[in-house]
Amino acid sequence: MLKEQLKILIKLATIDNELADKESNLIEKIGKANGISEDEIYNMMKNPEPIKNLDSLSEDQRFEYLYNIIQLMKIDGKVYKSEIVFCQEIAQNLGYKKKAVSELSKSIYSDPSITSDREELKARLRKHSTR
Repeated sequence: MLKEQLKILIKLATIDNELADKESNLIEKIGKANGISEDEIYNMMKNPEPIKNLDSLSEDQRFEYLYNIIQLMKIDGKVYKSEIVFCQEIAQNLGYKKKAVSELSKSIYSDPSITSDREELKARLRKHSTR
């Protein structure tokens, strides 16, 4: 399922028609941390694939997907309407209301070295679950 998450991150990162270095670095960092080779990550960025069904994800996986796409949306310091809409669509596909994106955005920082209390965020996110 990690490759599906990378596909989502790549789609979001290129939604504004440019892949910023910070976005690319975060995608590479997530991929490498989960055992995906640099060549495979590069190939996925060069040849993006469609996103598959996300229904089989666990609650923790759904949270991580949403957390990572929101962080990626913010990492280059610019947030476009198209990125917000994409994140909201992914949130809905993950079984959350659109409002989940704004709820989590308040506590997710663009700098990956600054981490939020994930358990507290998961608890807040449960209010927005449609499952």
